[in-house]
Amino acid sequence: MLLIQLTGLSGAGKTTIAKMAKGSLEKLGYNVELLDGDEYRKHLCKDLGFTRNDRIENIRRMGTVGLLLARHGIISIMAAINPYEEARKALKDSGASVKTVFIDCPVDIAQKRDTKGLYRRAYLPEDHPEHLTHFTGVSDPFEIPVDPDLVIKTDRESPEQSSERLADFIVKSIQKM
Repeated sequence: MLLIQLTGLSGAGKTTIAKMAKGSLEKLGYNVELLDGDEYRKHLCKDLGFTRNDRIENIRRMGTVGLLLARHGIISIMAAINPYEEARKALKDSGASVKTVFIDCPVDIAQKRDTKGLYRRAYLPEDHPEHLTHFTGVSDPFEIPVDPDLVIKTDRESPEQSSERLADFIVKSIQKM
């Protein structure tokens, strides 16, 4: 079937859009699994930190699960920051049907959304016990996707519009297979 790798900053709307698109696709009769980066870090990837190598390994593991599900006819939507082009390209080059969707949101808007308080913690002094190191968009880079299959600008449309665009893109991608 299909693996969709969403990529974007923390707070860009990846999980929100993915959950809504999943619901829409299921109503159309598709089998869909959401691979949420936060959930995978609690379970399958809890041994990994946030260094470049650990982030790439995190995506490799999530991608492996997504590809296995896709082989069994399940649409996999992977909602993770996925900040490095190297990891995104490795998944696309796997030979399977993998699409990259950039959930584009300016960092200042993502910071305002900051529902988890992560940006606040990233800006704390380094010696503060709650300080976050290796935080994408603040102290670690986010590499803009070179050639995404779809760009969704969440600062310009509602979550409903964004999820509808994602669901439509997925259906059209399946029809082209």
